[in-house]
Amino acid sequence: MTRLLHVSASPRGSASESLAIAEHFLDAVRDVRPDVVIDTFDLWDGTLPQFGPAAAGAKMAVFAGQTPTGEQAAAWQAAKTTFERLAAADEYLLTVPMWNHGIPYILKQFIDVVSQPGMVFTFDPENGYTGLLTGRKAAVIYTSAVYGAHRPPSFGDDFQAPYLNSWLRWTGIEDITTIEFRPNLATADADSDRRRAHADAREAGKRF
Repeated sequence: MTRLLHVSASPRGSASESLAIAEHFLDAVRDVRPDVVIDTFDLWDGTLPQFGPAAAGAKMAVFAGQTPTGEQAAAWQAAKTTFERLAAADEYLLTVPMWNHGIPYILKQFIDVVSQPGMVFTFDPENGYTGLLTGRKAAVIYTSAVYGAHRPPSFGDDFQAPYLNSWLRWTGIEDITTIEFRPNLATADADSDRRRAHADAREAGKRF
């Protein structure tokens, strides 16, 4: 049984462009592969643990070959539980609106929680990092209201897609499908771009 984890970084609910696109993608997946189990992780639902001093201490203890104890052990278990939800999936869909040229802080928090030694990666002093999420694939929906690749610098920079695509590859995921919706909402009618993004999502979902 194939499991698909939808990681939603948008807090806008029914007003979200990225979530609307995601529904077209997921509907196509369901049509083509009705046996796929879809788990939606709304990062804004309050269940994502923080990664503060205790968790950071636990991470460094693990790096040193030690076992976290006390408050650090509890923080480490919370991170592990979140990672296990990620690791249980064979496929991923991430909905990622652009915030201030980058990704929403809640998605960065998710990345910082799950990106742990022995979970997402291993590290060798001579060879560096090795990602452990190999054999999986991901689709990413990127949206932005002002930034666009062919617009001048005054419309912003893209620290969104390069960062997240790099993180996915770092985890061992090489098969990445990208869907973008980047209209200039300040000056243009976005309907045609929206229809195109919805169509792209349906086609990507059929092939995924």
